Amino acid sequence: MSRIAVIDRNTADTEQQQLLDAIQRELGSVPNFLKVFANSPAALRAFLGLHGIAKEGSLDLQTRERIALALAQQNACEYCLSAHTALGRNAGLNGDEIAANRAGGSQDAKAAIAVKFARSLVEHQGEVTSAEILEVREAGFSDADIVEIITHVGMNLLTNILGKASRVEIDFPKVALAA
Repeated sequence: MSRIAVIDRNTADTEQQQLLDAIQRELGSVPNFLKVFANSPAALRAFLGLHGIAKEGSLDLQTRERIALALAQQNACEYCLSAHTALGRNAGLNGDEIAANRAGGSQDAKAAIAVKFARSLVEHQGEVTSAEILEVREAGFSDADIVEIITHVGMNLLTNILGKASRVEIDFPKVALAA
């Protein structure tokens, strides 16, 4: 049971209902973590805005999901790990790739550098080395890509923290954290 209220059609005020309806129209369902976000319409709008901007960038969907999987495992967020395993599969990631992402890498050499960098950003609270920045550039990522990786790290940290703090019920096929 979630430690923070899960807002649904029965408990939503007008503003919350409008936001949830918009999510329902776009996604076909409203994941529980967004229902927790809905406690604060301002926070939900901010997250949706950040998520929308992040989707417009140059990082492909598979790389974004690889980063999300790596960080969900690193940050021990079972909700996000379950969600991004499902979303990663929908994006074309296979089981071996998902396992590699959870371990902090990728079967794709370029994506492995992005995942490694994302994990280092979290581990070192942004204090990455010049060598790490250079490695990302040498892998073929532009400065815009680097900023997008950082943005995805921030967005995933936010959802990992919300998932863990709320202990929201997992509404995706459940995936256990690696020991």
